[in-house]
Amino acid sequence: MTTTTATTAVWPCLAFADARAVSAYLKSTFGFEEIAVYARPDDESVVEHGELRWPEGGGIMFGSSGRDESEFGKRPTGGASIYLVTAKPDELYARATQAGARIVRDLRDEDYGSRGFTAADPEGNLWSFGTYAPN
Repeated sequence: MTTTTATTAVWPCLAFADARAVSAYLKSTFGFEEIAVYARPDDESVVEHGELRWPEGGGIMFGSSGRDESEFGKRPTGGASIYLVTAKPDELYARATQAGARIVRDLRDEDYGSRGFTAADPEGNLWSFGTYAPN
């Protein structure tokens, strides 16, 4: 098995009922950086493809749910659980709570050595942030 650290090889892909609103939430609440948003030419509210980069590595791809009849377009919303590594969980927790994030698991130290917390986005996806970095 060959491994590489130069490129993040796993990018979760999510469907959002309101892709623009959730994208804005993730940027303002947690600090994601917008890389790309491609909307439907005749309807700017429909996101065909979007990318948000996590500043500490990796990111997500996303689109509007219900955008077409393909398996990608028909995916349900609000069922994802994403884990992101952060070196500064206390600072991120403070930022998220100040922004009004719905915290579902408070900042805490885990038995396995991680420190982190979990918040839900407006559509119900769970975003866990912690210091544990799988090898």
